Amino acid sequence: MKNIVVLVSGQGSNLQALIDACEQGRIHGKIRAVFSNNANAYGLERAREAGIDAQSVDAKAYPDRNAFDAALAQAIDAYQPDLLVLAGYMRILSSAFVQHYAGRMLNIHPSLLPKYPGLHTHRLALENGDSEHGTSVHFVTEELDGGPVILQAKVPVFAEDDEHDLLDRVQVQEHSIYPMVVDWFVAGRLQMRDNAAWLDNQPLPAQGYAAD
Repeated sequence: MKNIVVLVSGQGSNLQALIDACEQGRIHGKIRAVFSNNANAYGLERAREAGIDAQSVDAKAYPDRNAFDAALAQAIDAYQPDLLVLAGYMRILSSAFVQHYAGRMLNIHPSLLPKYPGLHTHRLALENGDSEHGTSVHFVTEELDGGPVILQAKVPVFAEDDEHDLLDRVQVQEHSIYPMVVDWFVAGRLQMRDNAAWLDNQPLPAQGYAAD
């Protein structure tokens, strides 16, 4: 049984989808711990309710990002993770942290990468008049939201939509595809090789599996 550690900063809806998938046998791994930089993150409560170790690490207790990330990595490594999953973790990671977990760290981002890295993706999609929006699961590299894409899901954008409408529509897709990709990894089907995502020993295209 592969060990999974999850990082959250807020509500943890993707974390809940992962917890549910583990309990239902759709992920053949075990979430050993959940960490947050926010002691009040509801994601920590979700973990506790599921009987998962939940810890907060306060960045203010450390002199800089590198020191914080080093302490966080030490705490994470006590659980011997095979996979580190970012589920709404809102801190930019240091190079040393990314390198330490290279090839075994996933993130989900609410846009069709490489479009709209960073924040406010739903707002940007609306402001630019996009007809479709979506979400991307990718390996984490030192480039912000720039690691190899594994899987994307698209949603339509309607004229009457606001940011909350798009958020809800995108999250439905996130809660479906993130557990799927996590299971690909823990089953040994998914790897990062030469800065590319590989599934079942085949390189994936730039937009991920089953891209149009």
